[in-house]
Amino acid sequence: MRLAGKTALVTAAGQGIGRASVLAMAREGARVLATDVRAEALRTFEGVENVTTAPLDVLDRAQIEAVAGTLERIDVLFNCAGYVHAGTVLEASDADFDFAVNLNVRSQFWTIRAVLPRMLEAGAGSIVNMASVAGSLRGLPNRFVYGLTKAAVIGLTKSVAADYVGRGIRCNCVCPGTVDTPSLADRINAFDDPVEARKAFIARQPMGRLAKAEEIAPLVVFLASDEAAFVTGQSYSIDGGMTI
Repeated sequence: MRLAGKTALVTAAGQGIGRASVLAMAREGARVLATDVRAEALRTFEGVENVTTAPLDVLDRAQIEAVAGTLERIDVLFNCAGYVHAGTVLEASDADFDFAVNLNVRSQFWTIRAVLPRMLEAGAGSIVNMASVAGSLRGLPNRFVYGLTKAAVIGLTKSVAADYVGRGIRCNCVCPGTVDTPSLADRINAFDDPVEARKAFIARQPMGRLAKAEEIAPLVVFLASDEAAFVTGQSYSIDGGMTI
């Protein structure tokens, strides 16, 4: 098992990529603390071997520090929490900007600060951040705030990697294309014509289909594992050809 003996903390674990990654890590032998702001979403992990749960609002630094403090050790952090704002620069309010920066970037800053001292003490650790193909890898229409924050995540990732590369800490990020998750379904259903909206999301994928969350999770597991021991500071596109 690739993650045997490791302890992982995962944010936004209640659905989508977060949930798929928790299950994949647990199957590989990790003890996983699955967290989510929606406590009810964590009930699906009841009875799953190697998985414990805790409610966590990553917009609350005190909560992050308290939850991280419940773990004796933290070998892996997967920062999965995020928010997709739709609109151009002229359609983004200050409130939209602040919320997206706080959730997509500041929360990762806080979680990394909460776990890094113990990783440094142990001399090892893997941090995996959720970025996106939208941002510095590719500009997508109507994703101004989202793309800005996900580009910042790549910068955050590289900075942490550079600072601690000589101390056993690895920091990487995953950059998915469009993934068929409950979050995407909510955004699609908000359109006047959800059927046409889904077709439009599929059309921007060169493979002609959306990704499954279970197709992203193996990359998260790889980056968390010792198989990726020589990998740090990288942003991995897993996008069905969007950046060809």
